[in-house]
Amino acid sequence: MDLVLRARRVITPEGEVAADVGVLDGRIAAVEPRIGGAARVVELAPDEVLLPGLVDSHVHVNDPGRDEWEGFETATRAAAAGGVTTIVDMPLNSLPPTTDVAALEVKRAAARGRAHVDVGFWGGIVPGNLADLRPLREAGVFGFKCFLVHSGVDEFPPVGPDQLRAALAEAGALVVVHAEDPHSVTEAGGSYAGFLASRPHEAESRAIATVVDAARETGARVHVLHLSSARGLEVLRAARRDGVAVTAETCPHYLTFTAEEIADGATEFKCCPPIREARNRELLWRGLADGDVDVVVSDHSPCTPELKAGDFASAWGGIASLQLGLPAVWTQARRRGHALTDVVRWMASGPADLVGLPHKGRIAPGADADLCAFAPDEAFVVDRARLRHRNPVTPYHGRPLAGVVRRTWLRGHEVDGERPRGRLLSGGGA
Repeated sequence: MDLVLRARRVITPEGEVAADVGVLDGRIAAVEPRIGGAARVVELAPDEVLLPGLVDSHVHVNDPGRDEWEGFETATRAAAAGGVTTIVDMPLNSLPPTTDVAALEVKRAAARGRAHVDVGFWGGIVPGNLADLRPLREAGVFGFKCFLVHSGVDEFPPVGPDQLRAALAEAGALVVVHAEDPHSVTEAGGSYAGFLASRPHEAESRAIATVVDAARETGARVHVLHLSSARGLEVLRAARRDGVAVTAETCPHYLTFTAEEIADGATEFKCCPPIREARNRELLWRGLADGDVDVVVSDHSPCTPELKAGDFASAWGGIASLQLGLPAVWTQARRRGHALTDVVRWMASGPADLVGLPHKGRIAPGADADLCAFAPDEAFVVDRARLRHRNPVTPYHGRPLAGVVRRTWLRGHEVDGERPRGRLLSGGGA
């Protein structure tokens, strides 16, 4: 073995065990009670748990074109600091958007040699680019994203129901959908109450029904992004009972914050769809526990501080949380009786399986040696000045959280934030 990591607590697909994890040529070669003869042994502290590196399939890096919002160097440093070792970058907010192969190559060129974790890419579905979907798939995107409502940037317009069905029939890969019904979304007011009222629960449940109907008709595989309204859960349950291939995700901010605590002017909390009421948050947690929500990912959507200025009508809608997802979810999960095995399923193996990376997100022989040392009982207060993403804007500032990522390894090499070791991944694995 090149490296052995020794821990009293290791989260494996079979549960939590005390084990040595042996690494050879960047992959996990063995998980055994004791492994000898290693070139190097790292013994975790008694209060640390060895987790697989998390997989975040919903990240907006915005690079190139809007790298003043975020860039590959800063985003992937933040990811590693949060125990995330693989991200899949969304096709919009960068310029050009990833809606054809030429744009994908521009994106890859921006990331090459600058990533501290592994990076894959989504392609985009917009009106008029059906002919680009197969070439994008063959070029290695992990699937395709579309919006049913305005995306926030004019260069990535939404699709209607007929365009969605046509894209599902053509894509030949997973299609992930921002599911808000444009006919249910109204002009936002400047207060949080006004913003919340402009994007009601029905906007999500109606849009999810549209997605489900299109998937049922075409037989395609679809995924509902950033579910914020628990009213969508029944639509998802019914679809699955009917055999529709639909999955769903939610995000740490929907599992943490509540509308009741958001003050007018606190635009760092603005996101689309919005953070909803406390009762809704508990229903999302129940849906997660019951398996109606499949994964938890960040929807890391950063911007400059200037774009967060103003009120809830004018500020950019997006929350930057790539570094904080694990402690944010763990803080809430353990209060509700969940274990780290659950968190790993939601945030590591689940997203890896969603995008087709069976060698990521698990501590098992044959998997990449992407790992993190996590101290679940250490508490801290979020200080935006200590975050690694480009702009220190976050609703988590000043919030106490439980769980500290102390070290992260990518294919057996500790991520130091100095030498970028991340690879660019292609759909189906790398």
